[in-house]
Amino acid sequence: MRRLGSVQRKMPCVFVTEVKEEPSTKREHQPFKVLATETISHKALDADIYSAIPTEKVDGTCCYITNYKEFFWNVEEDFKPVPECWIPAKEIEQLNGNPMPDENGHIPGWVPVEKNNKQYCWHSSVVNYEFEVALVLKHHPDDPGLLEISAVPLSDLLEQTLELIGTNINGNPYGLGSKKHPLHLLIPHGAFQIRNLPTLKHNDLLSWFEGCREGKIEGIVWHCNDGCLIKVHRHHLGLCWPIPDTYMNSKPVIINMNLNKYDHAFDTKSLFNLLSKIDNQKFGRLRDIILDV
Repeated sequence: MRRLGSVQRKMPCVFVTEVKEEPSTKREHQPFKVLATETISHKALDADIYSAIPTEKVDGTCCYITNYKEFFWNVEEDFKPVPECWIPAKEIEQLNGNPMPDENGHIPGWVPVEKNNKQYCWHSSVVNYEFEVALVLKHHPDDPGLLEISAVPLSDLLEQTLELIGTNINGNPYGLGSKKHPLHLLIPHGAFQIRNLPTLKHNDLLSWFEGCREGKIEGIVWHCNDGCLIKVHRHHLGLCWPIPDTYMNSKPVIINMNLNKYDHAFDTKSLFNLLSKIDNQKFGRLRDIILDV
């Protein structure tokens, strides 16, 4: 299977959208909704959406793994100040060396996660900088119905984008960990492909989200052959998110965290070490994992 695309710009909706003057169910205090019409967007058609690979849109915060080189940018007065070491996402157009906003006024970019920066402590909790590994959640290689948590070399994830999910991210829609014992994980974008998706019609997708177990997800991201990513969110269809029982929490999960191959021990309080204590254990769902500190 070909390697799927990474998130390096804002993803457009698969449908043409319209603004309705009603209170948003997605953002508090936003007096309007952005809803999908029944018309497929030109961007989706140009990207050959009908031959794209549909995947689950995971609700977390986006991360990018790359070799870090410091970048300095003199921000124009029109834009919000950014941290000194901010770098623009790869697909952002530039003019005279300066990043330019997209059609919606966005300039997506990345800020390096420093090891001891408390602002990004949950990001740092899923990475071991010394051993250069990350905590990753994906399907078990031998059983697509089973999820697996394992330590993956950063070199295997280079230039990929991933979603950080967990206890302290976006209200924890997947119910991971607890306040006392937080749990965070990385999911590569495109990791969870969707099988048997209905036809690309507004009402068919709406019925799928509402009536199918597989539809209990935040949204869909289509990975197109030209690298373009197209999405639809439940909110585009007037549906609520988060929801009580997500599809991700309907699958069993196994811990694959044998750390014996490393020269010396991981920090005793690290997630790597805590997960190693339950290595090879299988749980009925993600929210059932309990860390014993």
